[in-house]
Amino acid sequence: MVRKIGIIGTGMLGNAVGLHLLESNFDLTVYNRTKEKTSELQNKGAKVVSSPKEVAENSELIIIIVKDAEAVKEISFGNSGILEGKHEGLTVADMSTINPLESKNITKNFLEHKIIKLDTPVMGGPNLAIVGELVLIASGDKETFDKFKDVFEKIASKIFFLEGNGTAHLVKLSMNLQITMLALALSEGITLMRSANVEPKIFLDILNSTYFKTGMSENKAYKMIQGKFDPTFTLANLRKDISTIIDTAKAFGVKLPMIEKADEIYSEAIKSGFGKMDYTGILAYIKKINES
Repeated sequence: MVRKIGIIGTGMLGNAVGLHLLESNFDLTVYNRTKEKTSELQNKGAKVVSSPKEVAENSELIIIIVKDAEAVKEISFGNSGILEGKHEGLTVADMSTINPLESKNITKNFLEHKIIKLDTPVMGGPNLAIVGELVLIASGDKETFDKFKDVFEKIASKIFFLEGNGTAHLVKLSMNLQITMLALALSEGITLMRSANVEPKIFLDILNSTYFKTGMSENKAYKMIQGKFDPTFTLANLRKDISTIIDTAKAFGVKLPMIEKADEIYSEAIKSGFGKMDYTGILAYIKKINES
């Protein structure tokens, strides 16, 4: 029997996940607030509908990939939302990056209507999603997760299942904190090299010969020094996640001074017009402030 999957949110990541699911012979129904962003999926065989309610009516598993917790709540519980299309066996998997405390409340609300929600944020961009190579971090009801494990194994090449609702979203935020700091560290190292008229590739080559290397330093950093910032995850989206990290830290009563400083830097970069670049475009912003 063909699995009936729904996707709500067909931005860069949602579109790539959907295309791979279609290639894997799943029955796919999609909704996006901006309908134009569903055109590629429609051309590949997805059914495009006009509301989250209709996605629910046509799916056994709905994957949500939207901007923030407010968007998750709107498409879930708002007018023509998921709840209005609920049926027996419907499961929701939230792949958005949201506050883990918000995630718990959303899960509770779904359960009150007899719908199980899983937390399923991922690491990796559209380039990995299109070939099913994401890293998926899941938490929630294990029996329900196992019921749809075949779907998640198509989406991701590595899966980590954690106990407790919201835990996966907490890990995802911690991962994006690392990404933020790595992008800034690479940008400042590259800028320092250039300030002395030394080719920054030397810095990267030496860095990547040590155990301080990262996937970012081995791959994206070489594009950074070439001024290539084609977005796989925009600077504005990362800044949104930085804000969520800070809000989550405050809720848990801890101060994270470095991410608070990073928030100031990324906010200024957006004000300067760099928001639509890849998040590694923070290098371009740092270059600009050194030229002024």
